[in-house]
Amino acid sequence: VCIRRGRWCPLSLGCMVVDGNACLASELAFLLEPNDVIAVRDRPLMLDCRVQGEGPIMVRWRRNGVPVPTSQRVQVLANGTLLIQSFQKRRDGNDPDVGEYDCAAQNRYGMLVSRKAKVQLASLPKFHTHPESMWVDEGGVARFQCQINGIPEANITWERDRTALSTSNSRYTLLPMGILQVTGVQQTDAGIYRCVASNIANTRYSREAVLNVTGRTYKEPVILSGPQNLTINVHQTAILECIATGNPRPIVSWSRLDGRSIGVEGIQVLGTGNLMISDVSLQHSGVYVCAANRPGTRMRRTALGRLVVQAPPEFLQWPQSVSKPAGGSAVFTCVAQGVPEPHLIWLKNGKVLTPGDNVKLTNNNRWDKTQH
Repeated sequence: VCIRRGRWCPLSLGCMVVDGNACLASELAFLLEPNDVIAVRDRPLMLDCRVQGEGPIMVRWRRNGVPVPTSQRVQVLANGTLLIQSFQKRRDGNDPDVGEYDCAAQNRYGMLVSRKAKVQLASLPKFHTHPESMWVDEGGVARFQCQINGIPEANITWERDRTALSTSNSRYTLLPMGILQVTGVQQTDAGIYRCVASNIANTRYSREAVLNVTGRTYKEPVILSGPQNLTINVHQTAILECIATGNPRPIVSWSRLDGRSIGVEGIQVLGTGNLMISDVSLQHSGVYVCAANRPGTRMRRTALGRLVVQAPPEFLQWPQSVSKPAGGSAVFTCVAQGVPEPHLIWLKNGKVLTPGDNVKLTNNNRWDKTQH
């Protein structure tokens, strides 16, 4: 706290005394910064920017580092919010409203720039992978896959003979990567399959694929699809696919290449062999081995996949306000952690700070400034 003539105010806000009897926030601080958002064409979009500090405070918005021109369609509201009345995309392919936005707030003490918020346009292009027809022995395994790159990520469902597939059947496993697995295939599973993708932009249907069911024959174990290399953030859910076929039906098991235990907490098996790890942590990173064993024998097939868990950057220590006499030195410290290791950049009044005669950046992320 700071004190002047009996008045106290929180140092975390920055404080000054006016006429000896009022505490006001002087230093700028963001109460609300813009967040990444997916906009829908021809609909309104609002980006938040709420600032506290001594007035008057001027708020300016930038897109890709360039000032955003205001108009009847694009306005900055009194509370600093940027309002785009109707999000636009030109027919020639240019996206005038798409980009990275930040807001810059300024008062007589200096300028503060918010985080960059990525604004994307919702879209759902055509499928780039369609399910393919297949012949499967009775009692075997069928696998269909479709892929589409939607913004936001599309919700995938499946149809058989133009009717929504029942997810209550335990032999049907739907994985979020656009994969449908059918285990213990029966004659009643034969039909025409297609996937349906939908998001806030559109709904699309894949090409159709036919599942033909044939008689049961002896087959050695085969892994139809093993785990793929996967990179996700902490606290997300990892799904490693492993689907195997053969007659008799192979037994699927999982292990880690480094010999460490996979554990049981947050671990679940989807279908007959897919591994789901909920709320992943950095300790879950590693190479996972899927094995398909023929019952009663040592015959097996294996497949490997690497899971990489990343941690978004977070600050452990950040710069604190200081008051120094002219000619003295000021030291600001900033410490952050994350996986991969974060790259730190210093800004002064919204502009990138470069080392000079009176500014030094040290390896422990300290900024030393000497007044001349």
